[in-house]
Amino acid sequence: MIGLITHKGIIVNIEPDSLAEEIGLEIGDKIIEINGQNLRDIIDLSFALAEEEIELLVEKKNGEQEVIEFDKEYDEKLGAEFESAVFDGIRCCGNRCWFCFVDQIAPNMRASLSVKDDDYRMSFLYGNFVTLTNTKPEDFERIKKLHLTPLFVSVHTTNGQLRAKMLQNKRAADIMLQLNHLKEAAVEFHTQIVLCPGINDGEELEKTIHDLMQMQPYAQTLAIVPVGLTKYREDCYPLAMFSQEEASRVIDQVERWQKINRNKTGKSFVYLGDEFYFLAKREIPPAKEYDGFPQLENGIGLTRNFLSEWDEITDNVCNPYAKQIYLDIVCGKSAGSVLTSLLEQLDIPNLSVRVVAIENEFFGKEITVTGLLTGQDILKNLKDHQGKRTGVIIPGSALRTGEDVFLDDYSLADLQRDLGVDVKVAYNGGELKRLLQSWHEHPMTLDVNPNVYTWQSNAAYSKNK
Repeated sequence: MIGLITHKGIIVNIEPDSLAEEIGLEIGDKIIEINGQNLRDIIDLSFALAEEEIELLVEKKNGEQEVIEFDKEYDEKLGAEFESAVFDGIRCCGNRCWFCFVDQIAPNMRASLSVKDDDYRMSFLYGNFVTLTNTKPEDFERIKKLHLTPLFVSVHTTNGQLRAKMLQNKRAADIMLQLNHLKEAAVEFHTQIVLCPGINDGEELEKTIHDLMQMQPYAQTLAIVPVGLTKYREDCYPLAMFSQEEASRVIDQVERWQKINRNKTGKSFVYLGDEFYFLAKREIPPAKEYDGFPQLENGIGLTRNFLSEWDEITDNVCNPYAKQIYLDIVCGKSAGSVLTSLLEQLDIPNLSVRVVAIENEFFGKEITVTGLLTGQDILKNLKDHQGKRTGVIIPGSALRTGEDVFLDDYSLADLQRDLGVDVKVAYNGGELKRLLQSWHEHPMTLDVNPNVYTWQSNAAYSKNK
């Protein structure tokens, strides 16, 4: 049964001097209708507010409803931020994927971490990957009518029977039919594969890459990431991690397809997650082979992009610190060697830097990426590292989006209190380099924006991150 998480059109913030403030909207108000149209999401809201004469039906916090009539310019912003981009309920996933990471999280974590979003609207608005298994014919008609492009689709394999098994959903077998619907509607889509050894790799991967490449230019990109396995895989389908040899074979296979496609179109089309290169102990590809990092939010090319951002800060030799300072840089196991090589480029007198590559005890030692570090593991590892410490630099990817807490609800303030030193955050390579060059000039932590959704005029959408 596909679940829904209902939010309605609840306003959580009003911009000062905005149209929303002028017409008397308040935090907690729910926007129900515009010009008699019931609103399902901010997509409906955006198109409805493109009119110049507006009749707004609002439900106040006390439950009473009020009609607000006003005129506006076509491209005038409302200036209201919403609790969710979807008002009639976020569609949750009805699959039981063999490799689902949500099924492998620790027990007793906050409920929101167990939500499986599988909503085509969130895919269009914010790049969330969806399987399309709960996308109905009327949804495809709406996608076509409103030209909701691009979408982000979890394909995993173009072998329908295999996909139905992997997702444990018979509707998953229709993936090529659904992708062709998008193609016929001139809707572009980015795709991804969670690759599982012995299941959808080898000849199956060969077929999938071939099939998706044939759908260009509507198929924009293909990202391939290795399956992630935590220690909480109770009652899950038996899967294994990639060995060094297996990861090398995947890289060789994909590089062959990249060369074929670059000769045809000038772009790689298919990209591998950084973990494959770390597992195979191979060099990360140069930036030009990522074609502008179209799937960076999916973790594709994060390391190369980080290195490029670091290199953009060209002043490697800096003024010395007046007194000796000792900084620890936190990262996952897979990124440790990369950071160590970067630090060899720095020449800052009176600065001592130590890379602390954290062992992931929370999810299991097989999880080596920085983005899945928890606050408690960071604290434990730092306490185990003896020696002088002036401060700690935390990777922004380890924090939940829009918040100052780690996945285990341990906060930056908790970490700073328990360590007794300054804790600061670097969200990219350039910020890390600047922190090292001028530690005392940066605030304790960077600003964190809440997860709120903003309507912008003329059918444009944004999410504050």
